[in-house]
Amino acid sequence: MSTKAPNTAIPGAAIARQFGQAECCRVAGNPPFSRAHECRSVARRPTGAGSPLDGNLARRTSLADGIIWDDELTGFGLRVRASGYRSWIIKYRERRQQRFVTLGSAAKLDAATARSRARALLERAALDGLPTRPKIKAAPLLRDYVAEFWRDYAPHWKPSTQKSNLAYIRRELDPTFGDLALDTIVRADVLRWRDDMAERGGAFNRALPVLAVMLGYAEQLGYRRKGSNPCKGMPRHKRTLPERYLSAVEYRRLARAMDEAEFGNPLALPAIKLLMFTGARSNEIATLRWENVQPPRLMLPDSKTGAKIIWLNEPAQAVLDGLPVRRATGLIFTARDGETPIRLGQHWDYLRRRAALPDVRLHDLRHSFASIAIADGMSLTMIGKLLGHALPETTARYAHLADTVIADAAERVSSGLAAALGFDR
Repeated sequence: MSTKAPNTAIPGAAIARQFGQAECCRVAGNPPFSRAHECRSVARRPTGAGSPLDGNLARRTSLADGIIWDDELTGFGLRVRASGYRSWIIKYRERRQQRFVTLGSAAKLDAATARSRARALLERAALDGLPTRPKIKAAPLLRDYVAEFWRDYAPHWKPSTQKSNLAYIRRELDPTFGDLALDTIVRADVLRWRDDMAERGGAFNRALPVLAVMLGYAEQLGYRRKGSNPCKGMPRHKRTLPERYLSAVEYRRLARAMDEAEFGNPLALPAIKLLMFTGARSNEIATLRWENVQPPRLMLPDSKTGAKIIWLNEPAQAVLDGLPVRRATGLIFTARDGETPIRLGQHWDYLRRRAALPDVRLHDLRHSFASIAIADGMSLTMIGKLLGHALPETTARYAHLADTVIADAAERVSSGLAAALGFDR
């Protein structure tokens, strides 16, 4: 019948009998169990024991100073110092160099946590030098992300753009994607939304860039993988844009209505005339300031496409010269309160009805300006510069008008040739 060993430090030979063959002080290179040196580093448990290091072993008081290696996780061990301090350690090789890392005190760190940290270090060392996928932060729902996105990104938009984009987020994006986490929105979701918006193609075309910007910024914040934006290359709905051009007869009818109309704001008629003579956008004229007038041009510091020059022809300059009041600074066309920009829409609605042109929009004056320029033989490139188009594709919508002018010219040339040659037509 065996007697229990006293609760004292066990010499090297006794440790060898308890745990099996030991490895003594690998760093010092001493032979195991030499008479001159007692074992200070226990390499592994006896064969057949098969039990991993745990908290019970770490709490035993009968352990000599040295290292007890785990049977389950290679390189994981418990170091016992002569002072009694015990710590979890991990030994591994990384880039051909041996690493020896202390994971923490055995008194404060339980065995399971220490083992988990050891595994993480071993995995990181094994993958060192290999490409790894970047870590993705926990992605919020799109509905919860809106506030963060708006705080960071919206200040870089113009006030008018902020207003319209916020409306698209509330009316289109939040109801469709609000309950989805940012990193779960995929191309199939966007395609499904596109199909659902078939009857409202214009709204989809304008809301899609907003969603693209939101998901692109989410990639920068780490909520989505880089290059995972499902809006990239998404086809938009093809739309037939309204085309309405005033004919010469309609221009004369509009001129008579201008002569007979009585506006509550005396600045309304000059503003509409300036729109007609320059082809400018209505908002560019409504917000025009005296400091922008630098004859023979209007120097706009900002517009839909950025800084812009509007050239003043004689009729346009005459409109500005005929204004009753001229100042050095301030708005030119104000509402009746004298402080805010004029609202041309309501005045145009009144005028177009007097001219019996109820289907002509205020923006159609800009289209008509382009059609007259094409009829006068100007190139699309020149017209794009006159209208301030940022992209040639925008001016290309007038290409069919240019084709008509060219066809008419060809007809006149062929008629002249036929007459000169005596051919009957």
